[in-house]
This record gives sequence, C-alpha cells and structure tokens, in this order.
Amino acid sequence: MAINRKKAATQLTGRIVLPGNPSYKAARMVYNRRFSKFPRVIVFCRRTQDVINAIKWARERGIPLRARSGRHSYEAFSAVNGSIIIDVSEMNKVKVDRKKMVAHIQTGNPLERVYRELWNNRVSLPAGTAPDVGIAGLTLGGGIGLLSRKYGLTCDNLKQVEMVVASGRYGAKAIIANKNQHSDLLWASKGGGGGNFGIATSYKFRVRPISNVSIYSIIWKWSDLDKVFPTWQRFAPSVTNRLTSTIEVSSKQVGKIESTGQLLGSAEELRRLIRPLLQVGTPVKVMVRTVPFIEATQFFAASDLNLEPKFKITGSYGYQPLPREGVRIIRDFLAKAPNKHSSVWCQSLGGAGTAVSRISQTATAYPHRKAETIYEVSARWRNDNEQQRNVHWVKRFRRALRPFVIGDYVNFPDLEIKNWPMAYYGVNFARLKQVKRKYDPHNVFHFAQSIPVGNKLGKK
Repeated sequence: MAINRKKAATQLTGRIVLPGNPSYKAARMVYNRRFSKFPRVIVFCRRTQDVINAIKWARERGIPLRARSGRHSYEAFSAVNGSIIIDVSEMNKVKVDRKKMVAHIQTGNPLERVYRELWNNRVSLPAGTAPDVGIAGLTLGGGIGLLSRKYGLTCDNLKQVEMVVASGRYGAKAIIANKNQHSDLLWASKGGGGGNFGIATSYKFRVRPISNVSIYSIIWKWSDLDKVFPTWQRFAPSVTNRLTSTIEVSSKQVGKIESTGQLLGSAEELRRLIRPLLQVGTPVKVMVRTVPFIEATQFFAASDLNLEPKFKITGSYGYQPLPREGVRIIRDFLAKAPNKHSSVWCQSLGGAGTAVSRISQTATAYPHRKAETIYEVSARWRNDNEQQRNVHWVKRFRRALRPFVIGDYVNFPDLEIKNWPMAYYGVNFARLKQVKRKYDPHNVFHFAQSIPVGNKLGKK
C-alpha cells in the first residue's frame, strides 16, 4: 500500500521508542529469543486513544503493524521487521466489583499481576501458570489453567471486550463487544486467537471467590514412565472437576517425572484422591499441602522461571488416553532428546462434567471441548548452532504422535503445521472467517497464521 500523503496526518501518541533510543534493544525483545526482529517503531500505549492513533498512523503510511502484550507468542507473531509494534503492556489497571463478581482488566496485565490484584479481593479467574504471560493473548486463544475443570477456560469467563478495530480505508475506532452488541466479535474473542480482528484494550470477566486450595507434587524416577503415565491418563479426567492435574516427563538425561495439581478442597481429601498416583511406581518425593490460593499460583509459576531462552514448542489434544504405542513414542523421543531441556507436559482439561466439556464446540471459537488432556512438546536451548536439531526433533515428535492426538492449541502456535486452521479452530474456522471479513475486511491485522479474509490462508 502506498503512502497517502493527504491522509498521513495522524501523530503517534504514548511512549514512542525508535531504533536510535537507548531502550530500543530491550523494547524489541520477544520471549522466544530464537527470533530477533527489528521494528521501525514501538509504541507503548497508555490509553485506548494511543492504540487508535497507532493503527491510523500505520494504515495512512502503509506500514505493517503488530499487536503485543506479554510478548509470549511462541512463534513471535507479535513482531516483524520494519513494522510498528503496538505494545499495550503499560495499560495495566485492574478493577474488581465484588458485589457483581466481575473484574475489569486492562489488556497489558501479566498473569502475576492479575492474580495478585484479584487475590486482594479474595477472588480469582481460571487462567494459566506462567507469571509473565499477558492476559490478552491468553484469553483470546482460550486460556487453560488449574481452575479450568471447575470454572472453564479464561475465555469462558469473558463477558465483554473493548477492541480497537480498523475503520474505513485509513481509520480505527474502539468498539465494545458483549452479548448485546457485536456479539459475533465476542464469540470470536473466546478462542479465535490474539491479533486477528483488532487490538483488545480491556476485558470484563466473571470472577469467583477463592481462599485456600490444596496442591500436590509427586516425583518419580524416569524408569517408572511406562507405569506412571498410563495411570495418570486414566486418573486425571475421571477425578472430581475440583482437581486439575499435570504431568511432565523430562528428558532421560534429567531423569524425572513429576505430577502436580490443585484441588478446591482440603489436603486430606487431596491425599485420598491422588492415591492411584501414590500407589504406582516408586514415588521418590511427595508433597501435599493446603495454601492460600496466591501461594499456589507462585508454586505453579516456578516451573516457568529460569528456562533456556530459545525454544520450539508444539501442542495437541488427547481425546482418549495414549495407547501403549503412544507412551513408547514419548519414552523413545525423550530418551534421545537433543538436549536435557526437552520435555512433554500434559494437563487434564476434560472428563465427564467438567466446565470445559459442558460447553458445545461451537458456542465459543475454542473448539476442543471434548479433549481430556492437552499436550505440550518442547525443546529449549541457548546456542544458535543447536537450533536445527531441536526444531527437527519437535517436528518428528509431533509427526510420531499424530495417530493418537488431535489438533493444536492456538496459544501453542507451530509454523510447521500445514493445515493450521483445522488444527486450531476445527469446525469454527468458517465462522471466524466471516467475523474477520466483517471487522477487518482490509486484512490490517495479519501475520503468518492469522485468520484470512478470503479463501487463501492470509498474507505472510
């Protein structure tokens, strides 16, 4: 698109960082250091008008734009060379109305801050574990966490979103999407992925009272894998929906299997519920205790700290337990991992009567309602010369598991997936394209795996 000189009148507002600025290097960094992008300008917005101005500025000049909140996009979709990055991380107010049990949360809040502000009012929201993940992308992609089996995904608790969308040929405007107005955009914001339709600036969520919860951790030696993993797979979806649990199998070099979980209930009840896990293999370390909810969020956040800076991740869903052959694939790949910072992590989601599975697959844009578990395969490294073998290992691992798993989670994006619309969105892709055509007909918000306006799979 050529610059329209007459139209190029909008000025950028907010905190503007240009390549010459001392803060540019830190400002351009993304969470996954496998990527290094050099945007033309980064605008840290402080209010909705800054976002409107930034979109108009970019459209008037024909400059590509990206929305960024927590910088956690695994494939760095929130950055591109020569672009304007519209960063909303400084829009971080949280307001709780305990009488109505709702929270107004601005788009730039990381989860650690969301949990703390909500905890001050003794309420919470089902959300993820990584403390620095932004509430924005998490919600728009679905939002999976340790309250999900009881209270649903983050997006299931979303009542309203304010979003800045493109308007006309060069403009932008803020609109409110809720059940009464722009309800199709609210539907798409519940699992349709971040950055597809516009830039969300604030959310209104339903919140729940919370006080103490009980947590557990069980660690086994790697040699127990063939016994422990099948037991966890049967246990996790069948137990009460007040208990959400995880299992992580590390590389053979690390030699550890760990299951953790959180129960809305007492430590005594939790110890009773996890008996099937305590009785399998030979646990080398067991912890069960009752803690204030905010302490539980810190316990689960610990595994996301001090990780290697570069990574390749892919995800998938288990609609039924892996057969023996699937468990053997996990064992074989982790026995020959490219380095010790490789693992398979799983979390329980579904099972009879969970809040996730009770919702129909078309009621929100998030389609994987009947999945019992979610898988995340990851490889992490530090030096560039390790990249090729790590990426290749994840790709081969995904291919080997394909007969036993389905799709992928849009918040675990993977550029290697060819038919990503089906993997992420399934039956909802056609409707998401309709919403895209309505709110972003000029495809202003596009990236490598953005929802396309036409029949082609979007621009790169």
